[in-house]
Amino acid sequence: MDPVALQFNIDFQQLGVEAGSGGLIGALVGFAAKKVAKIIAVLVGIELALFKFLESREIISVDWDKLTSGLMGAGQNAASGTPPSWLDTILSTLSVSAGFTAGFYVGWRRA
Repeated sequence: MDPVALQFNIDFQQLGVEAGSGGLIGALVGFAAKKVAKIIAVLVGIELALFKFLESREIISVDWDKLTSGLMGAGQNAASGTPPSWLDTILSTLSVSAGFTAGFYVGWRRA
C-alpha cells in the first residue's frame, strides 16, 4: 500500500449528528454561562463594596494586596498545567468541538 495514498472513511450522517449535538449543547452552555457570569459579577461587586464599607467603618481590616496576589496566583497555577498532545486532542474531538464552539457563540450572543 502506498503510504501517500490515505483513505478516509467519513460517515457524513454521523458527522452531522456529532456537530449538531455539539452545537445544541454549546448553545445551551453558552446561554447559561453568560447568565451565570452576570450573576457572579454582581455578587463579587456587592462583596467588594461590602468589604470596603465595613473597612471604612473599621469593623474589618482587608489586606487588599494579599487578596489580589491570591487571585493572580490562582491564575498562574492554572496556566502552568501541562496540556495533552494538542494534535491528538484536536483530531479526536474536531466534529463535536466545532459544533459546540459555534453553538456556544450563538448561545452567548442570545443571552
